[in-house]
Amino acid sequence: MKAANKLSKIVKKVTLLPKGCHAPALSLVFGKVIKFAGTSKVRVEKLDFSGSKLSLKNRKRVQNHIGGVHAAAMALLGESATGFLIGMHVPDNRIPLLKNMNIDYVRRAAGDLTAVATLTDEQINHIRNTEKGDISVPVVITDSEGNQPINAEFIWAWVPKKR
Repeated sequence: MKAANKLSKIVKKVTLLPKGCHAPALSLVFGKVIKFAGTSKVRVEKLDFSGSKLSLKNRKRVQNHIGGVHAAAMALLGESATGFLIGMHVPDNRIPLLKNMNIDYVRRAAGDLTAVATLTDEQINHIRNTEKGDISVPVVITDSEGNQPINAEFIWAWVPKKR
């Protein structure tokens, strides 16, 4: 798939590095741009045109009062996985914005978390070819035991940049 914007061009360049450098390089770039993700140490494991995989270690800086990953940190992980993926496709003359997030916390999280978000070719074409719109991006978040502590859906919008 062809690079649609500055972000996708950066990701494409990172893929030219040795494979072992992909995750650290992508994580560093996103941590600098999205400060809260950087502070929380969200790690970009994989990011390409059709999907993203991000992780978050259960460490003190993101823990709640019972030693698990804080609810807000879980939301950050889901927002980052869906937002980075949407950001790969929104043309540079538009701005992506989180419109809504629906999160059901269904069980206590055990250990580290992983978030996986995907887009279909139809969704990608819609994002790239619609001047102003929105789209629902489901994400699967699992813990170290393979359970899904939350069910989440993020609705992303994009609008033209003001001139």
